[in-house]
Amino acid sequence: MNKNPGIVGKKVGMTQIFDEKGEVKRCTVVQAGCVVLGKRTQEKDGYDALVVGLGERKEKHTNKPLAGYYKKNGQTPKRIVRELRLAADEVAKYEVGEKVAVDKVFEVGQFVDAQGKTRGRGFTGVMRRWSFAGFVSSHGTHEYFRHGGSIGTNMTPGRTLPGLKMPGHYGDETVSTLNLKIVKLIPEDDIVLVEGGIPGSKNSVIVLRGAVKKKNGGKPKK
Repeated sequence: MNKNPGIVGKKVGMTQIFDEKGEVKRCTVVQAGCVVLGKRTQEKDGYDALVVGLGERKEKHTNKPLAGYYKKNGQTPKRIVRELRLAADEVAKYEVGEKVAVDKVFEVGQFVDAQGKTRGRGFTGVMRRWSFAGFVSSHGTHEYFRHGGSIGTNMTPGRTLPGLKMPGHYGDETVSTLNLKIVKLIPEDDIVLVEGGIPGSKNSVIVLRGAVKKKNGGKPKK
């Protein structure tokens, strides 16, 4: 499990910037600004984590138990609420009501892991869902151009094996993209520019955390 420091943000879209060498960098823009709503501790909950919220929610659209939770912590209702598992010393750095500043969590040049929900594409065939090549389009082929082909054998095992690549629901699933580099931070606007693409559509929820497969959470060597 990734327990490196991170933020919850919203995917604004894509842009490009030029570095000091004049090379273009294609970047995904993530709008951060999440606020600490509460804490989970080892003594009380059995694990350490921060409860963070992003975006404002109308009070009339908030049920009474949640409204009481927000009022108890002195916070306004939030549209998005997530838990970030962290080490105990990281959790201790934050107070309830404090905004998680992007420059406090990340550095320019740091590698991060981005988690988001991909765009839903509905029910699709095998060519779009699994990149099948399709059948030959000559020699008398009729109505089988985009079919998946054989799905099993006659006698042994005499059934279709589970896990076979077939048409079905495609997209709308949680996906993580690892080892993306942070190109620029704009702390005053709570914006993070990440090189490359991040799963999800515009305005979707993104979780950015220090890279789990890099030393020191992906931070550059000093």
